[in-house]
Amino acid sequence: MDRVLPDPREVVAGLLGDERLINACSERDMGTMFRMLNARGVSTRRIAAAVDITQGRLYEYMNGKSRVEKLTLFEQIADALHIPGHLLGLARRSWEPPSATAEHERMDRPPPDSDDLVAMDHFRSADRQTGGSRLYGAVVRHLSDRVAPRLVGIGSSPQVFAAAAALTEMAGWMAHDSGHDDLAAQHFARALPLARASGDLPLAAHVAASSSHLALETGDPAGAVGWARTGLDLAARGHLIPTLTARLHTMQARALAVASQRAPAAQALAAAHRDLEASPDADHPWLSPFDAAALAGESALILRDLEQYDEALSYAGQAVALREAGRARSLALSRISLVDLHVRRGELDAAVSVGHDLLGTSPTLGSVRVLQQLDGLRRVLEPHRGHRPVRDYLVRFDDARRARMLLLTDLIPPSPGGTTV
Repeated sequence: MDRVLPDPREVVAGLLGDERLINACSERDMGTMFRMLNARGVSTRRIAAAVDITQGRLYEYMNGKSRVEKLTLFEQIADALHIPGHLLGLARRSWEPPSATAEHERMDRPPPDSDDLVAMDHFRSADRQTGGSRLYGAVVRHLSDRVAPRLVGIGSSPQVFAAAAALTEMAGWMAHDSGHDDLAAQHFARALPLARASGDLPLAAHVAASSSHLALETGDPAGAVGWARTGLDLAARGHLIPTLTARLHTMQARALAVASQRAPAAQALAAAHRDLEASPDADHPWLSPFDAAALAGESALILRDLEQYDEALSYAGQAVALREAGRARSLALSRISLVDLHVRRGELDAAVSVGHDLLGTSPTLGSVRVLQQLDGLRRVLEPHRGHRPVRDYLVRFDDARRARMLLLTDLIPPSPGGTTV
């Protein structure tokens, strides 16, 4: 009889160290989780009653015909079965042991493995200077050889999941920098459940911000807005990190500007500036910094799309001035924006002057993304080749491009027609 069967909460408690349950929760695959309970003697009638759904709906989840999607139902399941909130990417549940404050919760979390942080810092430093195209393979090998084996042990530390999430997100950015956006999307999609499984909500929000950026770059502004909002929701549940919310508001503003939503874009951009000016900030070992130079560069793009060229030019100049020489890719992208804005304003001599500086920005930079943006910039300049300085500049530009192409030939993805970009 049902009354002699084990209590669902007791079964869940016994499975919290089971990798299959952790993976099912991180992927929000409730069907697998329900099947695990049923296989351990909990009847479908009792499961359905516990989580307050019909048996018919439960069978749909268990058979893979439907998935739980609504946040309220995830919360309902977590509370009914006593699944810790962080496993499902939720806030701490009321029945979980209380913590004094969110900041104490952060401080009580075990520190990341120092080897993981050292590797992350080395990869990040090299990526900023040389671009991610030639580092991608090294990051993937590190994940496969050094991190993945530690994920499968019973009782794996949440920090291992956090390291896996952070490095997987980094691999996504390197794939994007190599021109492989489909691969980048796959990495970001894998990083988010890993971050959720670690219980690190700021890290999950950080991954959402990256997904927002990629959606915008691939022509999906609606998706970019959605990811930014998801990130802001996740960030609101964890300890406050103003630089993180500033980045998320910035991505929201960029997508809204592309969609010609002028007032909402301006509001989101203002929120980003307010957040970045907030202090004191909270540090986070896995998050890439988002600083004044980054916000200036993004502000220039937002205001350009809103056709506010004077303000955009001012921010683009700030981005170049603030970005240190060690950040070769960021400096190149900022100078590309600055040249583009000068052309839009009809300031061809100023555009050529910055353009010469641009060609001297780390000519060995291994970034397909920068090369693609340089090609876009050439198309902007081509209609003005009747102006002698522009014509002379394009000659130098084409020489520099050929040199870059030789360095990146083995990295540039083929175009649909089978040739390189």
